[in-house]
Amino acid sequence: MKTLLKILGYTLGALVLLVGIAALAIYTGSNARLKKTYVVNVKPVNVPAVTDAAALARGKHLATTRGCTECHGADLGGAKVFENGAMGKVHGPNLTRGRGGVPAEWGDLDYVRAIRHGVTRDGRGLFLMPSADYAQFSDSDMGSLVAFVKSMPPVDRARGPVQLGPVARTLTAVGKIKLAAEIIDHAHVEPAVVTPGVSVDYGRYVAATCTGCHGPNFSGGKIDVGPPDWPPAANLTPHADGRISKWTEADFIQAVRTAKRPDGSEINPVMPRAFAQLEDTELRAIWAYFKTLPAAATGVR
Repeated sequence: MKTLLKILGYTLGALVLLVGIAALAIYTGSNARLKKTYVVNVKPVNVPAVTDAAALARGKHLATTRGCTECHGADLGGAKVFENGAMGKVHGPNLTRGRGGVPAEWGDLDYVRAIRHGVTRDGRGLFLMPSADYAQFSDSDMGSLVAFVKSMPPVDRARGPVQLGPVARTLTAVGKIKLAAEIIDHAHVEPAVVTPGVSVDYGRYVAATCTGCHGPNFSGGKIDVGPPDWPPAANLTPHADGRISKWTEADFIQAVRTAKRPDGSEINPVMPRAFAQLEDTELRAIWAYFKTLPAAATGVR
């Protein structure tokens, strides 16, 4: 009996040691990626004056329909992204000039570096900042977005916590959650040159915002950056796996506008409701682009 108890004790001790080593490796690995710095040569863009009504309207539209307000709040003063035992607590920062917001010395290049490259002023990569979706924003759109952010009234709000839970730590350590700064080829970022219209090219440009959840080929599947209770993203390709393969353009636009599928079922709130504010031209262009995608099975990215 004593021998058995000794064996059990040694086994338990070994398991505890292995768990401890694994936890340390995960913590060390995730920290190394989170603290890595990047050298970025930021190309300046023309940022309109904060009195330019047309530029501010365009910037507001982009901030609303490209996901900025989802993480930073309608007032850009910061907002909760998620709080989950497994993933942790992540809050978007205050982007205004109020207390707790961006430093007074921030200039236009600092905004462009963060938005286009996903890199802070001190060179660190921004966690969950979807800059890979924004890297090819046209210079005109980038300038309008920066002008809009700068025009927002100061909000005095300290940033909420950014504390990675065990699952987020693990996914970061093994590379399932990637920082945009790791993905973007910073030396070869080429801003798009596009003309708004119902065209495949413009649809590709607008739909870049969808890749964060639906994947680079829009086949959907597991959303790695989200909490475990997030549903898989829909397959947006013409593959038979996806509902959208059976939709019409009118069905697609109605679904985005109302958050309801043609059969009346509701689309999960993980899909931002702000997409309903996309213009008809944008939605029709996205549909035209989706129709050109190669069919891919759900989750095969």
